[in-house]
Amino acid sequence: MEKQKILVVDDMVENIHLLIETLKDEYALIAATSGSKALELAIKEPVPDLILLDIQMPLMDGYEVCRRLKQEKRSRYIPVIFVTSLNEDINETMGLEIGAVDYIRKPIKPALVKSRIHNHLELKRYRDHLEEVVIERTREVILTQNALIESMGALAEQRDPETGGHINRTQHYIRALAEALKEHPDFEQELDDLTIDLLFKTAPLHDIGKVGVRDEILFKPAKLTTGEFEEMKKHVLFGTAAIKSIETKLGHAPMLNIAHDIIEAHHERWDGSGYPNGTKGRSIPLPGRLMALADVYDALISKRVYKEGFPHQQAVSIINEGSGNHFDPAIVDVFLKQQEQFREIALQFSDTEEE
Repeated sequence: MEKQKILVVDDMVENIHLLIETLKDEYALIAATSGSKALELAIKEPVPDLILLDIQMPLMDGYEVCRRLKQEKRSRYIPVIFVTSLNEDINETMGLEIGAVDYIRKPIKPALVKSRIHNHLELKRYRDHLEEVVIERTREVILTQNALIESMGALAEQRDPETGGHINRTQHYIRALAEALKEHPDFEQELDDLTIDLLFKTAPLHDIGKVGVRDEILFKPAKLTTGEFEEMKKHVLFGTAAIKSIETKLGHAPMLNIAHDIIEAHHERWDGSGYPNGTKGRSIPLPGRLMALADVYDALISKRVYKEGFPHQQAVSIINEGSGNHFDPAIVDVFLKQQEQFREIALQFSDTEEE
């Protein structure tokens, strides 16, 4: 087994030699006689497993070295043990407060030094293993969530009279809007890279509730009556109920929260005239406001049994007219700037040559 690596830092060469003689049979040792050299060696791969650090050194004392080690990402989690002739309790307290894990007073006792080092390296090994387990479990959870969302999206696509192209287009529309909005002062707190990725992944679920709508309504080859449309509107309730059912088993998760907001709020309107809750303005969750515009734009340009698809520019004009009543005005402003990207997405994922 490869020996664990220890960095010994002391401006007195004789002190370094003493520690090396004490530890050389069990560990791989490197040394530095200054704070600046210690900082350089601490981030050199493979980084040390532990650092033995003197406090009283010229130019940069051990306290400052420790502070800088804890500020640097590559050395932040390396255990630091102060080895010093300072023997006041206040010195020990200060060392521990700035991030050291232990404090050994000179003159050293070899058996004590070996014991302390062994204990802290065992703790580090356990912590590193625990972090690996957490990372692996997190990866598994993310993969499970992604598989769940993809499976539900595939189910929605099978039951939806609208096409797979609609699913792909609305995914890319919502990502284009979110990317353009993330630098906007009104949205920068809500839109980061992770949130945008989750918006893209959960967008296909916006109409998942249509699996609960009766066939004669869902597949009717004509425009719906008022009563039929009221039945169709229930797809939002069916969809949110499905997400809530998953949440009761898996607990709250960012992906499920965003999926819920997209499903529940994508038919709400800025002026409060939408459904199912009549929510108004910025009270409408942002994922729903984004999905509302993406969904309507695609519905406008797409051919249906009861209508022909509108040309891109006409759809843009209709969206613009809906600013402040149907749609969030800030999102419409960004859409108008991104409209060419929307047109390109529509062409890329078109269902037919005609479209």
